Amino acid sequence: MENWITEMMNQFGYIGVFLLITIENVFPPIPSEVILTFGGFMTTNSSELSIMGMVVSSTVGSLVGAIVLYYIGYLIDRSRMERIIVRWGRILRLTTADVHKAYNWFSKYGVWTVLLCRLVPLLRSLISIPAGSTRMNLGLFILLTTVGSLIWNTTLISIGAAVGSSWETIVAYMNIYSNVVYVLIALGCIAVVALILRRKRKTT
Repeated sequence: MENWITEMMNQFGYIGVFLLITIENVFPPIPSEVILTFGGFMTTNSSELSIMGMVVSSTVGSLVGAIVLYYIGYLIDRSRMERIIVRWGRILRLTTADVHKAYNWFSKYGVWTVLLCRLVPLLRSLISIPAGSTRMNLGLFILLTTVGSLIWNTTLISIGAAVGSSWETIVAYMNIYSNVVYVLIALGCIAVVALILRRKRKTT
């Protein structure tokens, strides 16, 4: 995949970065770490590409991809989610009360969640779905997504430009960071499921 990403960026420059980051936001398994650090490296051996241009094109791509997921979440509103839980909740060990709590939690902490999750692999994409589902104000969502993406993109592009041809070393470290995050997310999900099952047993 890395070869395909770097080849596309070499061939299309800013447009390639924009398209890849847009796709990366909709399909999180595509590594933004490779796209952004290599984009930074590209600015060191090309007079036509700049760090600012890379930051702008990648941030616009992040915003477009996030808006796509926001509207996917928008289609799954609270009433539709409740219908899903009524039908499948017994299997998932969830109730409509759990849905209400989740929506209330996001309504209370959603602003900070959307901003901070833009700095976390995988979550930086997926957070757009609950934002849309809870009908978070679109203008505020765009602002927070832009700020968070700008920080993430600028950091990795600047690092890629600073290390030059050693950008792959940075990707290796970022992969370790991503893997740690994935493990923590998995452990968090297991803990939540265990807590729900324990609560269900106490009420039965």
